[in-house]
Amino acid sequence: MTESSTLVCPQCGTLNRVPADRPALQARCGRCRAALFDGTPAEVDEAGFARHRKHDAIPLLLDVWAPWCGPCRTMAPMFERAAATLEPEVRLLKVNADTAPALTAELNIRGIPTMVLFIGGRPVAQASGARDAAGIVRWVREHLATLGT
Repeated sequence: MTESSTLVCPQCGTLNRVPADRPALQARCGRCRAALFDGTPAEVDEAGFARHRKHDAIPLLLDVWAPWCGPCRTMAPMFERAAATLEPEVRLLKVNADTAPALTAELNIRGIPTMVLFIGGRPVAQASGARDAAGIVRWVREHLATLGT
């Protein structure tokens, strides 16, 4: 029997089993047929993030931002470029701090933009401040290498 990983569809939230012997970049949701990875971060609310956190079998990189935040708007296209590089090894998600107060309190977010890296549903690294795409990718890869992931 082939091993598989569980991935949450970023469009409809359906849980999908993706066999290890199939390219993840070609995986599609069994329900809505959307690509499970399209090279862009998925925007989620608190419930959507909780679903990804609980079920995704890969590391998650969460960008906590707000539409009124200048540095957040500056970093947004950089975060998108990083998604194109990091997927499918890492799922990139964005959550609006203004609509996710419980999550920002739980994660002790004091300033935005803030990135939080999760492995196995647990936060393992956090960084505040805008970064360019190369800086985001480097930060994630350094932490994954340090953690042996």
